[in-house]
Amino acid sequence: MHATFPLLKSSDFPAIRRKALDTLQVNLGYKCNQTCQHCHVNAGPARKEMMDEQTIDLVLRVLKERRLAKLDLTGGAPEMNPLFRCLVREARALGVHVIDRCNLTILSEPGHEDLAVFLANQQVEITASLPCYAEENVDRQRGDGVFRRSIDALRTLNALGYGQPASGLELSLVYNPQGPSLPPNQQKLEADYKRELADRFGIAFNRLYVLANMPIQRFGSMLISTGRFAGYMHLLKQNFSAANLDAVMCRTLVSVDWQGYLYDCDFNQMLHLPSTLGGSARPHLRDLLGRDILNQPIMVADHCYGCTAGQGSSCGGALAA
Repeated sequence: MHATFPLLKSSDFPAIRRKALDTLQVNLGYKCNQTCQHCHVNAGPARKEMMDEQTIDLVLRVLKERRLAKLDLTGGAPEMNPLFRCLVREARALGVHVIDRCNLTILSEPGHEDLAVFLANQQVEITASLPCYAEENVDRQRGDGVFRRSIDALRTLNALGYGQPASGLELSLVYNPQGPSLPPNQQKLEADYKRELADRFGIAFNRLYVLANMPIQRFGSMLISTGRFAGYMHLLKQNFSAANLDAVMCRTLVSVDWQGYLYDCDFNQMLHLPSTLGGSARPHLRDLLGRDILNQPIMVADHCYGCTAGQGSSCGGALAA
């Protein structure tokens, strides 16, 4: 795989600083039941990295002592960590809002058949990746049969109340482009998704998030191999919008890797670009205990243009209306 950071580290991206910390985004491990071309984590079935019990206990301590509102769980497939359910239960007992970044097919994997019921019982918000409402496009990106399994999973979630009015069970879908292009208008595409999924499959959901593909890891390597890396970076920079700087996710979120080390965002984590939050070379979760991080500088490089191009892109979708 081609290394992308050497092409990104020399950057003219504007300096930005932190607002008040609201969300802990925790990567529970890089193991996944899928291997997707666009994956910025380079996750897959053969990955062994997994957060252990001691680090999960520290996650819960940080949530409690800093009185954080949200726990955003990601991977890989975060549900493949054997301690996933324990962490969710304990975080919910603290009154923390939990988000599960789910690839949908995990709900039908052996040993996870009751996962959807568990998530509903714990009132976990589900943010589910579905890169298109067309079967051919999804299977091309994620593998044969992924679309049909995803549709079956969405029907299961709907039957439990997810995406239904007044249920309190939030279901968001995530779209990302098939290649090196900016995502389309989020509001218009959401209307298309809702119409197509309702008409063809009877599926409902709350909202759609559109995310730009990041020029790092597996996707970045593909761009280099096909001679499109420079062209994609030019596209991102030409569409930079300073108005997005105020709302980028790194200003209120801290990303935690499977070992408990801190990064300013999930993308920085994959580039091994550590945060300056702890005042050390490799800040750790324990550095968040009793430390004020307001106005601390955020580590940036050229991949940050992926979050600020056009309507903007973050874990919560477009930044601009």
